Formats: sequence, C-alpha cells, structure tokens
Amino acid sequence: MTEIQLRWHGHSCFTIETEGYCVVLDPYEDGSVPGLRPLRLKANAVLCSHEHRDHNFRKGVELIPWEGQRPFWVETLDVFHDDRQGAQRGKNRIHIFECGGVRVAHLGDLGHELTPRQVSALQPLDAVMIPVGGHYTIDAVQAARVADALGAKVVIPMHFRQGEMGFPVLGTLQSFLSLRTNVVYASQPWVTVTKGTSAKTLVMKL
Repeated sequence: MTEIQLRWHGHSCFTIETEGYCVVLDPYEDGSVPGLRPLRLKANAVLCSHEHRDHNFRKGVELIPWEGQRPFWVETLDVFHDDRQGAQRGKNRIHIFECGGVRVAHLGDLGHELTPRQVSALQPLDAVMIPVGGHYTIDAVQAARVADALGAKVVIPMHFRQGEMGFPVLGTLQSFLSLRTNVVYASQPWVTVTKGTSAKTLVMKL
C-alpha cells in the first residue's frame, strides 16, 4: 500500500515523503515568522509556492542527491496570492503530489476561492494543506468552503496564528476549527496518508 508521510514544521512549511524521497515545501526564513525556530532541514528537493521570505528560504534546506526516478508525480496549478488577479501580491503556485494513486496538494498562500475548473484540476485529493489565517490568504470561512469544494479526506490547516506562533494579523486556528467537524489532533509531528485514510480535519503537531 502506498503511503505519503507529511510532517509540519510550522507556518506553511511541510516535508512530504514517500519511498525514501522527500521534498520540503515553503521553508520560512530565519526570524520571518514569530514564534518559530530557524529551519535546518534535509531533503531531495525544495519547492516554493511564491517568493516571499516566509515561504522561499531554500538556504535552510540541505539538498541530498537522489539517484533514479523520483517516486512522486508532481503537478502545479498557478493561482493568485490575492483576490484581485495578483494585483496586490502576485501569483501563487499550488503543488500536487501523486504516488501510487495517493494524491495530496499544498495550496501555498492561496488568496481567493477556487473556480470550478481549478477544483476539478485538483481533484481527487486524499489530503490538502490549506491556509486559513486570512489577511494574506483566504480566511477561515473561505478555507472551509474551499475544503468542502475539494472534498479531500484529510484537511490540514496552515498559515494561522496560535499562541505566540504566527503573524499578529492572522486569524486563529480556532476560527477555522469552529467551522469543521471531526477535528483530530495529531499525537506526533507527522501523518501518514493512504487511500484508506479516514476523513478528518487534522491539526498537526510541531
């Protein structure tokens, strides 16, 4: 059975791994996100949704050579960082990973609700990492609508404020969770996604 492991490092930064191959997504620069420690990670590749410093700190990831074909099939979908066709903050890139029929997506700093065509391009999804904090991205209400439209089994919130972590202007994690059912708190800092993964909104652990 194919397994994709997701590990959260805070803000929008995740490591995604399968069959020994791992990719870091949206690493944040040292000191760019309140309450988060500096990143020093290792991976076979690093991908960024856009070029803001809380998402593009490639120097924080030591690249490990990989021989042979990568197990992931990676697709991208270009959207916007705001609801004005990029006029405020530019473009944002969604990354979709598929391996053995298991499909997950990282929405980056999505700044608008998705069109039916964009939803169709992303589906089906076993897991989605979605920003929920508002101000720079979609807010809790919009994120809940996007999550429902996508129909992913596992919905993982990111890019929010919680305690001392996150930008003060962001909405809280609880604002999003109050709109969701079947909320589960991870007991470890990673989750394994398979085709048989049960439906839930999953709060990752740092």
